[in-house]
Amino acid sequence: MCYHVSIRGSQYLKLELPDYRVDYQNDPIYHVSGFTRPFLPVTLNTEQDAVVSAQWKLLPFWVKNEEQAKKYANTLNAESESIFEKASYKNYIGKYRGLLWVDGFYEPHKNEKTGASENYYIYTPNKGLFTIGVVVAPWANQDTGEIINTFSVITTEANPLLAKIHNEKKRIPLIIGENERDAWLNANNKGEIERIMHPYSGELNAHKVYRVTADRTGDTNRPEIQDPI
Repeated sequence: MCYHVSIRGSQYLKLELPDYRVDYQNDPIYHVSGFTRPFLPVTLNTEQDAVVSAQWKLLPFWVKNEEQAKKYANTLNAESESIFEKASYKNYIGKYRGLLWVDGFYEPHKNEKTGASENYYIYTPNKGLFTIGVVVAPWANQDTGEIINTFSVITTEANPLLAKIHNEKKRIPLIIGENERDAWLNANNKGEIERIMHPYSGELNAHKVYRVTADRTGDTNRPEIQDPI
């Protein structure tokens, strides 16, 4: 599943996305784990001309405060096949969707000869920005009154490349190609949404990297973490 990504810094986003208002502010992130609940750059269907900060890990309305949020079930990913049925997502997928701007993501791979767990970094051939479809929940912290946009990365069945790399779970994040971004943000019904939630058919590159999914040092946000090994 997609729990680990890399993100371009806000200055790069402003250069590459001149038609958007970039409110997100951060330096480049070479690796971040969703389990740290980071704030990342997202374009919302309710604010389609902007790139804003949203927090990874969707929190439904019955989560009351930060203490409950930390303990709440793992909603970093939402499976496309069940997103309209599961309680955490079904109230949101029809109303609140977004595009997460990334330049790569990391997936685990089980070495079939040795049984060892390895990691691969996946990115587009031009190593540029691309977007992942997310379901969004505007969450109100009842202790502070603050409203935060929270999200889950949507996943689908793997395409051929990810079936080889992510060879146990065989999933891939919902990569939304440029030609489908408007349709994703403006879909009006379940059928229109489901038609876009399909395995990515475009070209991706991948190479083996340091095993970030097992790192306990917290020292993985550095450029060389993406170097092939």
